[in-house]
Amino acid sequence: MATVYFTASSLDGYIVDEGGSLDWLTSRTIDPDGPFGYGEFIKSVGALVMGSATYEWIVRNQPGAWTYEQPSWVLTSRPHLIAEGHPVQTFDGDVRDVHPKLVADAAGKDVWVVGGGDVAAQFVEAGLVDEMIVSYTPCSLGGGSPVLPIRSEWVLADTAVNGEFVCARWTPAQPGLGTP
Repeated sequence: MATVYFTASSLDGYIVDEGGSLDWLTSRTIDPDGPFGYGEFIKSVGALVMGSATYEWIVRNQPGAWTYEQPSWVLTSRPHLIAEGHPVQTFDGDVRDVHPKLVADAAGKDVWVVGGGDVAAQFVEAGLVDEMIVSYTPCSLGGGSPVLPIRSEWVLADTAVNGEFVCARWTPAQPGLGTP
């Protein structure tokens, strides 16, 4: 069991452009069953957590039934944000308090920190991220929401090419930054 920040990034370190669009990402070729692909990754996930902006993007761009089978959490101070019929829980507080619930929900599988960057930063600052997997797309955005808007140090553990992406697995460089 690990807590994993799995995301994509532009070459200049953004996960969404200044307009909140992911067109720069979704128009690219990647094999979901290839190295660091979503297909294999999602099979390892037992629970996931995201911020309200990510949740709202999913609702806007993938309307209807909830996308994920796994227990899902949204960090927000607006519990009314959750669409009717979505089996999603909300949490407002320190991520150290929700992490044990995520781990319990994951039932021996991984916890996926979906994002955005601010949510990932909270988990990294709390020392709860065991690894970060980033798929870098061949474009720069010049602005938007950063992948990780805090200073942190990482060690490159593995890399691969998948379609148009260069994918990397990172582990925390400082002892004690992972899940105890």
